[in-house]
Formats: sequence, structure tokens, C-alpha cells
Amino acid sequence: MEINDLTPAERRIWEAFPRGEGVDFREHPEDSSVDGAGWGPQRTVRAEVLRAILLGAAPAVEGHVAGLKIKGARIVGKLDLRYAVVDHAIRMRDCWFERKPLLYGAQLRALVLGYSTLPGMTAGNLRVDIVVRLSCCRISGPVRLAGARLSGGLFLQGAVIGPAAGEEADEPALQLNHAEIGTDIIANDLTVHGQLRLNGAVVGGQVSLDRARLLAPGGIALHAETLTVGTDLRAHRMEARGMVNLTGSRIPGQLHLSRASFSHPDGFALRASSCVVGELWLKGCETVEGTMNLRRSQLDLLHVRPETWPARIGIDGLTYRTLAPHLPAEERLPALEREESGYLPYAYEQLAAAYRTAGDEAAARTVMLAKLRRHRRTLPRHARVWGLLQDATVGYGFRPLRATGWLVALLLTGTVAYGLTPPRPLKAGEAPDFNAVFYTIDLMLPIIGFGQESAYAPAGWYQWLSYLLIVTGWILATTTAAGVSRSLRRQ
Repeated sequence: MEINDLTPAERRIWEAFPRGEGVDFREHPEDSSVDGAGWGPQRTVRAEVLRAILLGAAPAVEGHVAGLKIKGARIVGKLDLRYAVVDHAIRMRDCWFERKPLLYGAQLRALVLGYSTLPGMTAGNLRVDIVVRLSCCRISGPVRLAGARLSGGLFLQGAVIGPAAGEEADEPALQLNHAEIGTDIIANDLTVHGQLRLNGAVVGGQVSLDRARLLAPGGIALHAETLTVGTDLRAHRMEARGMVNLTGSRIPGQLHLSRASFSHPDGFALRASSCVVGELWLKGCETVEGTMNLRRSQLDLLHVRPETWPARIGIDGLTYRTLAPHLPAEERLPALEREESGYLPYAYEQLAAAYRTAGDEAAARTVMLAKLRRHRRTLPRHARVWGLLQDATVGYGFRPLRATGWLVALLLTGTVAYGLTPPRPLKAGEAPDFNAVFYTIDLMLPIIGFGQESAYAPAGWYQWLSYLLIVTGWILATTTAAGVSRSLRRQ
């Protein structure tokens, strides 16, 4: 391509490129690229000219660092840089693209397209040495960055990606599956109409989706299975319409989902099973609309309030060391009833362990008592009797003072009854002086003998009372021993 073949607008770029100088076609600083389709020839540049410039057609100028720096241009035609090696930075801010750039397999220094409007971008297996910036872009078609290798970061703040509302998408809107990002993905205030894919991606720093809107109602809004993040994944105040799938992800710092909203009523709203996460924050979140699955995940801290749990949860195999905020056990227990697979002994054990870690042994005992009561409901009717007796008498060993209360009540009953009407002695003149208190103790606790029971014989209904005291005493003794033994084993 010769310079004589260029339009005035293209000639300006041709001459500025070798010196790394910028060309600004904007008539006003407030010009928006969304209006680029109507820009005239004074702002129109052919994509084939830009390709020729980037591949070395423009002569170099000694002592200058060449680079493409354009603002406010209308790019017509196809910018085809597939498999190209470009040693210069590409900066095209506020530009309007007629066709999606083709960058598959290209090797670039830097790619900056901030505030531009594009119909899509194909950049699978792209290699970039410094940075990719798509901040505040308006991209109506899919952005394909699967397998990309970016030594620096990826910036998507304020970008809007995907078809307009009401239009159907044939593929994920933003594809970063198996991409490798050297530093961070910064996508605060990003809006994606369709699916954001991060399956198998590796991010050296953090992923930030604060205030992002991921809109795929009835589908998968965020597909990030086996995502690996160097530090944190932040999604403070994120809005997700569709499933958020983080299965198998590795996030050593914080998975920060505070005040985020999740909605997928007919399926999984949040699926984070088999994850390894430092801290999972769901602080301030409203009730999740849909199923929440945390099965087999390993957390150091789980911060979630009871009202955030949805009606259906999966927590089989979930482990956590600390549970926040610290609340009474009675407020935490109802969530365990929502496990899809039914009664899970381990879920109660895990909750009790968290309370013990916090030094709240009373709450831990409350949880373990609830576990045994829940287990009792799974038994046949005839098998529940013994459990009911243990619960009523000593709370399965976790409420030992109940036995004391029963014993005191029975002791008072027997003392009053036999004190008013003492039983007759079996051998007159040989029986010890009658004592209603110790006579009642002899009946209730046959292991202890004060010589009262063997010396006196009640009659009438007092005899039936003695039978009641004997049977009740044995039941209390047996259930107390069983319950305390169980409690000691768990300690």
C-alpha cells in the first residue's frame, strides 16, 4: 500500500504512527462511539490500512517508538490480524468498528480499545505482553478470548457485552475459558447479557466483579468451574440472573459476595461445590433465589446470616473452621433442615465444631442435641421410644440437670405421701425408725441401701406408688448413664 492510496484521515494516521503520536478525530471530547455509524469520511478509516501500518508498511523514524494511537475514528472493513506479530501498542479509544476485529493467535504488545463500540471480537489464543483494556466498551456480539495469554491485566470496567435485551445469543457473550491472566481481571460495573465463561482460567492476582450485572435468566450467568485465582474473587453488590457456577475453584483469599443478589429460581443459583476458599463472604445478601450448593467445599471462614440460605441447600461434606457472625445455635439450626438429601449427621458435627472453635460449648451441646432429635425422626415409630425417654429425662446427656429435676420431684412426692401415711413394718420391734426421705431414696435408687425398703411394706395405692418410684428410678439411672456416656465419648 502506498501513501498516495490513502484518504486524508488515513494519511494522518500513517504519518503519526512512526512517531507514536496520537490522532484525535473527535469533534467534541464528549463524542460517543455509539454514534459512529453516522460519522463521515473525515473520520473514516479502512481496517486494511490499519493492518498494513501495524505490519510495517509505514516507514520507521529513528529515535521514536512507533505506535497506533487513535481516538474517535470510524473503522470500516475487517481488521484481520490473525496470527500476526505486532511489536507496537494498539490504542484505539472511542472508535466505532463496522466489523469485529480478528485477532486469533496474534501476538501483540498492548491492546487498548476503551470506550469503543464493536460488533464482537475474535481473539482466542491471543498473546499480549502488557495489557488488554476494554473498559466502557459497547460490544454487541461475543468476545472470544478463550486460551488467551495476557502477561499483564484485563480491564473491563463499565463495559457492556452481549446482545441487546430481547435478542438471542448463540454462544457465551464473554469467553475467557482456559485463559491465563498474569495479574488481575478488573471488571467492576461490567454488564454481560449472556454467559461469562471462566472455566479453567488462571488469574495471577484478583478477579474483581464489584457491582457487575451478569444477566442470563434461566441459564448460566457465570460459568467458572476450576477457576484458579491468586488472591481474591470480589463480587460486592453483583447482580446475577442465572446460575453462578464456581465448582472446583481455588481462591486462597476471599470469595467476597457481600450484598450480591442471586436469582435462578428453577435451579442452582449459587453452585460452589468442591471449592477450596480462604474466606466466603455472603454478608448482607438477601435470600438466595434458587438452590445453593456448597458440597465438599473447604473454607476457613464462612460468613453468612441465616436469612441468606434459600429453601434448598446442599452442604454435604462442607467444612469450615469459623462461622460468622456469631449467633445463637437456635438461629443456625433451621438451615440444616433444608439439606436436599435429608438428614446429614456431619452437618451437625461441623456446626458444633465451629461453635467449639469459638469457645461456645453451650451452643455446641445445643447443636448435638438437635442432631440426635433429628436422627430420631428418621427411625421407625417403635424405635423412637428409647430416644424420647432419653430426651425427656436428660436431653440425651446434654441436659443432665433434667434428671436432677425429675429426681427431686419424685423424692418430694414419695416423701409427702409416705410421710403422711407411713407403711407398716414387716417385723414389729425389729424395724429401724421410719424416715420418709430415705425410704423414697431406697425405692428410687436400689443401688444405695439405707435399710428402709426392706423393713417396711406399703399397702394399697402406696404400694403402686412404690412400684412407680422403682421403675422410674431405674429408667432415670439408665438413661442418665447412657446419655452421659455418649456425651463423654463426643468430648
